[in-house]
Amino acid sequence: MKPKGLLIGAAVAVPSLFFGLIFSMVLLLARPAAADCGPTGSVTASEDTKVEGYTAEQLRNAAAIMNAGRTLNLPVRGQLVSVMVALGESGLRVLDHGDGPGPDSRGLFQQRDNGAWGSYEDRMSPSISAANFIKALQKVESWELLEPTIAGNRVQRNADPYHYQKYWSAAVRIVDVLSDASFSLEGSGCPLPGDSGAGDDLPWRDAPSWVQVGANAASTSPLGMYNRECVDFALWRVNQQLGSTSAPFKVHNGTFRPDGRKLGSAVAWRDGWQAKGWPIGGTPRVGAVVWYAPGVGGADGTYGHVAVVKEVKGNGTFVEEGYNGNPPPDDHNYYTRTVSNGVPSAFLYLPTEQEHP
Repeated sequence: MKPKGLLIGAAVAVPSLFFGLIFSMVLLLARPAAADCGPTGSVTASEDTKVEGYTAEQLRNAAAIMNAGRTLNLPVRGQLVSVMVALGESGLRVLDHGDGPGPDSRGLFQQRDNGAWGSYEDRMSPSISAANFIKALQKVESWELLEPTIAGNRVQRNADPYHYQKYWSAAVRIVDVLSDASFSLEGSGCPLPGDSGAGDDLPWRDAPSWVQVGANAASTSPLGMYNRECVDFALWRVNQQLGSTSAPFKVHNGTFRPDGRKLGSAVAWRDGWQAKGWPIGGTPRVGAVVWYAPGVGGADGTYGHVAVVKEVKGNGTFVEEGYNGNPPPDDHNYYTRTVSNGVPSAFLYLPTEQEHP
């Protein structure tokens, strides 16, 4: 089945945009493929280490968290979650006081005096408190597949599961700077779900589309999609989130659905989600699939459209990203646009994500 063009008039900034799409799917934002996303050596924050907005003390505490993670064989993504949580709990400071809900909370992670987090001295130690948090994180089932803020919440059990989300970008900057010379997050390809800065990182973004060479093997990506269609880009994002950044990919056009139905049309994706028992909701979340039913928001009346949530804004809109969303000659390239939250038909989440009420 070949792609067909459609008109989508759901953009906020631009009243109508011509969208040539038919293939599309999901994501949870990440960087491109990486050779090694595991721990590598120790981390040191010297007086010369600088991250704008953070003191030497805060960076030393972040380094202690990363070193605890590396000692416990925690991948970079887990180190990021740990630093993000410490930012959200204490601002990366060893606090000798709690708050209203937890007056006995102490340390980087504001751990309670309930016997689960060791002694007062343990909770006030950056290294020991970090190790105890990490051990608890590693016990969370499929924590690697969870949205970072949800993974942190499963350990901390705070009232707002999305409390940590706003600290993710800062955690990425800090961990990137503190990583040793043999490993840098920038360009490393380590999966960083929720990082809306990844942009156009499709590995085969220069491959010929079916329009250029016809509907044959030369126009098919390693994911079993036509190159540079919206589902091709989105399926790449899904694989990144699952930690699969090179062949053989965990999620493939021909094997995604348990009933064997392929993903050649965007309209098939919601049914595919339901067939796998994966969650569907009405709230945009970074990395979720944006699903347009046929005819909704100007989508093609037969095929619909799918994109990916790149950024959630605070004014009732979100930024979506995808491929094949502009008129020729820019039709099979990367695009972004701002959309009102209520325009899409649904948002499709990865299996362990939960919709925040």
